[in-house]
Amino acid sequence: MKDLLLVKIRLSVYFWLLFAIFLILSFALPGYTFAAGVLTLFSVNSFLYGFYIAPILSAQKSRIDELHKIIRAEANALFSLVLKLKKLPPELRNRFQAMVKEYIHAKLRQKKANSGEKEYEDLITFCVDYKGEHREYMDKLLEALVANQQNRTNFNMQAANRVYSNEWHIMAILFSITLGFILVLDIGSDPVMHIVRALLCTGLTMLIVILVKLSTLTHKRAKAMWAPLRKLTETNFYRID
Repeated sequence: MKDLLLVKIRLSVYFWLLFAIFLILSFALPGYTFAAGVLTLFSVNSFLYGFYIAPILSAQKSRIDELHKIIRAEANALFSLVLKLKKLPPELRNRFQAMVKEYIHAKLRQKKANSGEKEYEDLITFCVDYKGEHREYMDKLLEALVANQQNRTNFNMQAANRVYSNEWHIMAILFSITLGFILVLDIGSDPVMHIVRALLCTGLTMLIVILVKLSTLTHKRAKAMWAPLRKLTETNFYRID
């Protein structure tokens, strides 16, 4: 899903494109006058759509907030890990620091659960298999790597917390019915009312677009969560954004 064009376009582009489409449909589609019972059904469906999508959107936003915290916590842990290398000989220090950087690059390249797994295992294996005179420092590094596993586990759990197919099915049904009612409801020939209807349909559709972006972590706010790790590599572990 994340490779679809849907998740790569800016929200502002979606807004004006959808508004233009719904404005044309508002003038082109024939209007119908519904009976009271049908309008009651429409009201119930609209309520269910808002009632269902609101907690899902809230959960996705909370998920991204939590991912921000987890990634920053891991960046701090890696920053502290590199600080512990200062007492090691330059050759050993540079080698270990290069492995940490490769792990971060792997995580930034893939940006998904379990990314960088092999590189992280290489770090742990390096500490476990080390037989030199700096064994005590390697034990400290190993402890720090094991402690950071909690951040990696938390990230994997949050990254897997998406909107699942059964939820998409329900939202698609409720959204389609709500949108269909609004588009064919007779509002007369007043251009202002047609603009209002197009804006309403655009707003309803934008909720779905935003949910897709949040669920696949392609929203601008979601992308910013990688800044701490990116800043670590760009400054050669000098600072965290």
